[in-house]
Amino acid sequence: MADLSVNIAGVPFKNPVIPASGTFGNGREYEQFYPLSKLGGISVKGMTLHGQPGNPAPRVAETPAGMLNSVGLQNPGVDHFIEHELPNLMTKDTVVIANVAGHTVEDCSEIARRLDSTPVHMLELNISCPNVKQGGAAFGTSCQNAAQVTAAVRQATNKPLMVKLSPNVTSIVEIAQAVESAGADAVSLINTLLGMRIDLKTRRPILKNNVGGLSGPAVFPVAVRMVWQVANAVRIPVVGMGGISTWQDAVEMMLAGAAAVQIGAAIFADPYAPVKIIDGLNQYLDENGIARVSELTGAVRPW
Repeated sequence: MADLSVNIAGVPFKNPVIPASGTFGNGREYEQFYPLSKLGGISVKGMTLHGQPGNPAPRVAETPAGMLNSVGLQNPGVDHFIEHELPNLMTKDTVVIANVAGHTVEDCSEIARRLDSTPVHMLELNISCPNVKQGGAAFGTSCQNAAQVTAAVRQATNKPLMVKLSPNVTSIVEIAQAVESAGADAVSLINTLLGMRIDLKTRRPILKNNVGGLSGPAVFPVAVRMVWQVANAVRIPVVGMGGISTWQDAVEMMLAGAAAVQIGAAIFADPYAPVKIIDGLNQYLDENGIARVSELTGAVRPW
C-alpha cells in the first residue's frame, strides 16, 4: 500500500482527506457510519466567541450541480466546544482542526487564545466572516484586513495556523500572500462562492438571507484554478477544497498544488464520501506505482 500520510505546517496527518468545516459538525453524527480514525483530520464547525442561532430559514437551496447555504455560523460558542465536544474528539485518533469564526479582530484573537491551551492540533481562521467593525465586509476581501486579523490571531496562539480564503475577491493570490506575510502556516481554499436563487412563484429569493454560499461540483473548476495559482505564489502548504466529490477530484486538486483536501457538500449527498476518496486515492497510487501521496502535490505539467 502507498504511503498516504502528509504533513501540514508540522502536523502529521495519516491521510490527506479532511471533512470541511460546517459539513461534518463535530463528528458525532457520522460515527454511526465509520470510525473517525479513518479520516486524516476533521475541521469542526466554525465557532464564534459566544453561541449564536444562525440565520432564519429557509437557509439552504438546491442549485444545478451544487447547493446554496446561508446557515450563518450557528454554533454554541468556543467554551461549549472546549468543554463538551473537544474531549470526545481527542479520543478519535485523528487530527482536530478548530475553525475560528469571529466577527471582530478582537473576537478572533480571544477565540484563538482560549483554544491555545487546549489539545487541538491546528486552528483554521475563517476570514470569510463579516467584520462588523468594517461595515460588514468580510475580513478576507482586502489584503490589509486579512493580514490584520491573521497577525492578531498569530500573536494569540502558538498553534499551527491555517487561514481559509474567500474566492469572492479580485485576486486570491494577493490575499494568500498577505496572510502568509502576517504569519499563517498554511492556507485552505476555496470557501463558498456568493450566489442567489429566486422563486418564480413568489418572486422572492429562496434564501431568507437573499444570498448564500455556493458549494458542490459547480465550483470545482474555479477551486482548482485558484489552488493552482496560490500554490505557485506562496511557500506555505495549500489545502484544497471546493466541489471535491470523488477520488479523481482529490487527485486533480493535489496535482494543482494541494497538500491535502477538504470534502464539504459531497458529504451531504453521501456520508461515506471521505472514506471512498481515501480508498480511491490508495488504489490510484498503487495502480500507478506512486509510493507516496505527497508526490502528487503540484505535479501538474502546464503547457
